[in-house]
Amino acid sequence: MFRATGLQIQISTINPIVLIPARMGSTRFPGKPLALIDGDPMIVHVWRRAAEAGIGPVVVACEDQEIADAVQDAGGRVELSGSHHPSGSDRIFEVLTRIDPDGAFDVVVNLQGDMPAIGPTALAAVLEPLTDPDVAIATLVSPIADEAERSNPHVVKALVDFGDGAVGTAIDFARHPVLLAAGPHYHHIGVYAYRRPALTQFVGLPQSAREKELGLEQLRALDSGMTIGVRLVDTFPLGVDTPADLARAQAILAGSPRTD
Repeated sequence: MFRATGLQIQISTINPIVLIPARMGSTRFPGKPLALIDGDPMIVHVWRRAAEAGIGPVVVACEDQEIADAVQDAGGRVELSGSHHPSGSDRIFEVLTRIDPDGAFDVVVNLQGDMPAIGPTALAAVLEPLTDPDVAIATLVSPIADEAERSNPHVVKALVDFGDGAVGTAIDFARHPVLLAAGPHYHHIGVYAYRRPALTQFVGLPQSAREKELGLEQLRALDSGMTIGVRLVDTFPLGVDTPADLARAQAILAGSPRTD
């Protein structure tokens, strides 16, 4: 059961768990889960942010014993997974099925292991779209603050129907704005909250043609007719994909109080 402090949301009918997929074999930044930020491995920072959000139990799902040791040394819970998974969603599904075979957790938050600067309140906000029973998957977006981001293919853009509020429905996602209808466009934040049946459905679907072309997993859900709800938050939390990103994360987190 979940009640978010500081949000206009009270969801007392769900029982969420946060799963953080991580692996050492990143092609762009091998070993990045254990890259040090302010003296601690990045994956430990991510685990702490998730715990601070107060959503529910937090489990790191990883295939590498080195990651498991780092999280356990910090007091966190880890479950080892197979090394064959094509995506983080497949990894968390394996772990979820093993640790909760009876389905007690009916909502699964998938938090990437390379987002050490995400604010706990922003993370908890991903649950808000699930107040709509038609929403299968929820995610986050933020305004595009830098015009250079609009043409940057590494920045995933979202087209969202918000109506008059901060919660809306995803219409489309793309890396290049020319592939989206007229905006405004938003910076997509790679955090997802799945209803449990939706996660089961999602990992059982074949990749869609657009997912393969653009490398965007969420297009599989949209292209199959699944509804993705979206919560707008104020700022984009830095994700660490390169050593340069790590340096920026160090500057954000080192010796500074956490802000949401």
